[in-house]
Amino acid sequence: MGDSQRIELMKNFDLKKQKIWVFGGAGYLGGAIVRALDAVGAETVCFDRPGLAEGFIDKEHLQNTTPGSCDLFDLDGIVPSVEAWIKRHGVPDGVVNLVTNSSRGKQFEEISAADFQSTCEGVLTAGFLLGRAVAEAMRASKIPGSLVFFSSMYGVVSPDPGVYAPPHAPNPVDYGVAKAGLLQMARYFAVRYAPDGIRCNCITPGAFPNPTFQETSPQTAEALLRRIPMRRFGTPEEIVAPALFLLSEGASYMTGQSLVVDGGWTAW
Repeated sequence: MGDSQRIELMKNFDLKKQKIWVFGGAGYLGGAIVRALDAVGAETVCFDRPGLAEGFIDKEHLQNTTPGSCDLFDLDGIVPSVEAWIKRHGVPDGVVNLVTNSSRGKQFEEISAADFQSTCEGVLTAGFLLGRAVAEAMRASKIPGSLVFFSSMYGVVSPDPGVYAPPHAPNPVDYGVAKAGLLQMARYFAVRYAPDGIRCNCITPGAFPNPTFQETSPQTAEALLRRIPMRRFGTPEEIVAPALFLLSEGASYMTGQSLVVDGGWTAW
């Protein structure tokens, strides 16, 4: 391969000056994605709860990232907020949404109708309203953008109750149902917006527990590890390349897909 071919190939993965919005961008996985986008020169907006994005950007000394406050659980405020963000930052070229919700910590018998509805609204309804508002803005501006939803291995397979040692409850049913719904929503968005050059895909992570969980819940952590063919947990850095790939032109012929990053969990 000659130098010109290499340069042309690398252009497919270049996100410099691209406007990228990351929701949940100050979190464990979102933070790694934002740091990487900042490093490659993307004009990134890190959205999170009030104060979190500002603190994260300051701590990490990010140069190309702007903070944004958002509350995706305020369903009535999502569309007006998108309109305001577009006026402030311009129509994005790509959006990553990691914001989630669940009745985590509750046993199956304890999950109420309100708990179940809250999770579905926080994951599915909010994701739908945000994704549609952004995609419509991309279409109106003729931007061939990319939407990246975050599903979960538990949107593909059921949790094994045997790996959750007391007092930990198995991953809750509402979480898995909502994450499975995201996979279908990505397919629907992909088909609807494909004529406009707008792509929509999911990243489906496996076990990426934060260090605190691993330290405070060693028995459950060890049981989880035994279910992973690679016998180790994912690190935040290992979610970065899949996210940047789906945002880039390197994935220009991918839409409606689920990119599973789970160490082989769902391969059993």
